[in-house]
Amino acid sequence: MNERDGRTPEDEPKAARHDGPAREPGNAAGADTGGRGGRDGRGETEEERADRRWQELLQEIRVAQTGVQILLGFLLTVVFTPLFHDLEQTDKTIYLVTVVLGSLATGALIGPVSFHRIVSGHRVKPQAVVWASRLTFTGILLLLATLTSALFLILRVATHDPYVPWLVSGVLAWYLVCWFALPLWVRTHYANGS
Repeated sequence: MNERDGRTPEDEPKAARHDGPAREPGNAAGADTGGRGGRDGRGETEEERADRRWQELLQEIRVAQTGVQILLGFLLTVVFTPLFHDLEQTDKTIYLVTVVLGSLATGALIGPVSFHRIVSGHRVKPQAVVWASRLTFTGILLLLATLTSALFLILRVATHDPYVPWLVSGVLAWYLVCWFALPLWVRTHYANGS
């Protein structure tokens, strides 16, 4: 186990565990072999790529987890305030839906950590990264729904104005642009050009 950061040997890239970079048998230069377990365009084996992708995924999850946990913590306290009992039934229903969405988002975003702990050491990291990535994306979608629902509830209670759905729709559109449309646009315009 690496004492500096608590990672196990299977979590560390092969290059860090050996004297030099890992090479394919019969390929002394470490060139791209194009096959399974071979090197990709970055000069990584499948295991090294999985290690890198896992580290990137952990950084992404940390950002999303913080946001969803703060939001859920706030939502869980609302029911204990005196104002909650004065809400209309519709607002209480929106609140319950929002709490359930926040709980589901939290579960999906914490899931990859549990997933990694359970499969760690069983040499399935490439597959674990794929499933953890799917859980993370599901968590992001649920976080989107939670934020939209929470904003709708707060603005509805605060203003009772008919423009609230339009305002929430505008914010939702902004989330969709920032979280999905812009990254997809960049991927389609720049990924194939490199």
